[in-house]
Amino acid sequence: MTDQYIFENQQIENPPVSWLERLKFLGPGFILSASIVGSGELIATTTLGARAGFITFWVIIVSCLIKVMLQLEFAKHTILTGQTPMQAFNKLPGIRLGKTHWTIWAFFILMVTKILQIGGILGGVALILNLILPDISVTLLAFVTAAVVGVMIFRGYYQFIEKFSIIMIGIFTIFTFVCLYFLKFTPYDITLQEIWTGLQFKLPKEAVAVAIGAFGITGVGGDEIIAYNYWCLEKGYGIKTGKNDGSEAWEQRARGWIKVMHLDAIAAMIVYTLMTAAFYLLGAAVLHAGGNIPEGYQMLETLSLMYTESLGGGARAFFMIGAFMVLFSTLFAALAAWTRIFSDIFGQMGWMNFFDFKDRKKSIAILSWVLPFLWAVIFVFIKLPVIMVLAGGVITSVILMLVIGAVFFFRYRHTIAAFIPTRTYDLLLWVSILGTVAIALYGFIQVLSPS
Repeated sequence: MTDQYIFENQQIENPPVSWLERLKFLGPGFILSASIVGSGELIATTTLGARAGFITFWVIIVSCLIKVMLQLEFAKHTILTGQTPMQAFNKLPGIRLGKTHWTIWAFFILMVTKILQIGGILGGVALILNLILPDISVTLLAFVTAAVVGVMIFRGYYQFIEKFSIIMIGIFTIFTFVCLYFLKFTPYDITLQEIWTGLQFKLPKEAVAVAIGAFGITGVGGDEIIAYNYWCLEKGYGIKTGKNDGSEAWEQRARGWIKVMHLDAIAAMIVYTLMTAAFYLLGAAVLHAGGNIPEGYQMLETLSLMYTESLGGGARAFFMIGAFMVLFSTLFAALAAWTRIFSDIFGQMGWMNFFDFKDRKKSIAILSWVLPFLWAVIFVFIKLPVIMVLAGGVITSVILMLVIGAVFFFRYRHTIAAFIPTRTYDLLLWVSILGTVAIALYGFIQVLSPS
C-alpha cells in the first residue's frame, strides 16, 4: 500500500485537464461536509434559529462563505510542500517549548477541550437510539455508539471514510429540502420578507453567545480546516504532485492538482451552505414561532418538530433515522480526523514517528478506541448535548485564530514565487481573515457591553 504522506517521484501523476475529469478526483471536501453537517447544522444552526428567529440568518451564510479562503490557502501550502498541518505549524517562527512550536501545544489543549463538542454529538446519537430502544439506557447506548464508531475507524482506510461520508449526508440532505418545501403548505410558510430581515446584519445581544458558537461551528471550523489537509494528502493530491524539484513539469502538476483541490473545496462549500441555510430556516420558522428551544435530553424531540410540523406526525420516525445518520456521520468523520490530528501532534512532540507507516497506523488504531470512549464519558457526566456542542463552537473560533496566523505566514513568508496569487485572490483572502476576526471581536464586545 502506498504511503500518501511520503512523497516519491515515481508516484507523480499528471492532473486532469477538463472540469469533468476533475470531478472524478473530488472527495476530501465531502468528508469535511460530513463532519460539518451534524454538529453545526442539526444542532447549533437550528438552536440559533430557534432563539433568534430569522434576524441572524446572515451569521450562518457569512460563516459558511467567509472561511473557505483560509481552507484553500492552507491546503495549497500542503500540496506544494507535502507538510502535514502540525509539521507546518512547527516551522512557524516564534516561541518553542523544547522542539515543539507553541501553536502545537495550544492546538493540543484546545482539541482536548473540544471533547465537549464531540461528546455532545455522541450523546445526540445515543438519545436517538434511546427513543428507538427505550428499554436500554442512554448511558449504555452512548458506550455502544463509541464502540461501533471505533470499529469503523480503527483500520483508517481513506476510501471507506470518503464513500461512507457521502452516502450519509446525501440521504439527509434530500429529506431536509423536502421538509423545507412542504413548509409552504403549513402555517409556518416562509416569506421573502422574513428572509430579507435575516440579511440586515443585525445581531441582538441575547443571541450573541449562540451566534458566536454557531459561527465557529458552521461552515469550516478551525479544526476542520486542519483536517482537510490530511484528506487532501490521503486522496493523493500531494503525492501525485511530487517533491518540488524546481522543474516546469512539477510546477504544472502542482497547478493542476491545486485546481482540483479548489473545485473540491468549492463544491463542498455549496453543499454545506445550502444545508446550513435549510436547517436554519426550519429552526427559525417552526421552533422560534412556537418558542421551542432544543435543550438537554429533549433536544431531539424539539428538533423533530421541524419535520412533523411540515410533513405530519408520521415524519417523526423518519426524522429520527435521518438525525441519526447526520449525527453519526459527524461522529464518524470527526473520529477519522482526530486520530490523524493527534497522531500528527504526538509526532511533532517527539512521542512517535508520524511518518513511519506502522507507527502511524498503530496510533490511529489506538486513538480510534480511546477518543470515542472519552466522548462517551464526558457526555454521560455532563448530559447537556446542546451546550456541549455550542461550547465546542466557541473553542473552534479560537482555533480559527491559530489557523489565520499560520495562513498569513504561508502567504507572505513562504509562498513560492511561481505561486504568488492574483490581487483578487489576495483580496478575498483578506476579506476572509478580517471578517472572521471582526465577527469574533464583535461578539466579544457585545457580550461585555452593558445592555
